[in-house]
Amino acid sequence: MAAQIIKRPSAPKAVEKRKRSTKPRLISSKLAYQGKVFSVFTDTVEEPGGGINVRDVIRHNGSVVILAVDESKDPNDPDIIFERQYRHAAGQFLIELPAGRVERKESTLAAAKRELIEETGYRAKRWTLLTKYFASPGFLGEWMQIYLARDIREGAATPEPDENIEVFRLPLSEALALVAANKIHDGKTLIGLMLFAAAIRKGSS
Repeated sequence: MAAQIIKRPSAPKAVEKRKRSTKPRLISSKLAYQGKVFSVFTDTVEEPGGGINVRDVIRHNGSVVILAVDESKDPNDPDIIFERQYRHAAGQFLIELPAGRVERKESTLAAAKRELIEETGYRAKRWTLLTKYFASPGFLGEWMQIYLARDIREGAATPEPDENIEVFRLPLSEALALVAANKIHDGKTLIGLMLFAAAIRKGSS
């Protein structure tokens, strides 16, 4: 008996990549609130599908975050500089990396150096940009850049009058243990620690 030849269906063609949706068209933008740190705009936008939506957007100059490390004792488990302060919006004390707002016409690196000195007194000789991200892009225009600061040395802090900051150090391993125990809730701090820990594991820090 002759062998039966079964024709298999040809492999489906690769699905074309979806084109990136076009940006919404801004119809109007009205200043709803002007504060010291941020502004709120009410924007009317035409969405790519043709619908009209009104969106409240918080505009902010952007912020810097500083992951300052002391590798002199143990490069594989360096000390990290942290702050503990009460955050009114969160209604609790939070453990955080030093951070602050970028002033107009100020470079992000200059802002990072300034904020580290003002809030902790520490200075650093080596600076590396780790990442840039948006904290809550659904309504908040603020972006944050996280810098790794190395070869640090102590100095006198000069915090703002409304800043009551406790500065302390923890080895990376202890900080990661706090993360695992759900005791660090600040987003920028979680992102910075995870990126740095991953870099150490890969040997690329």
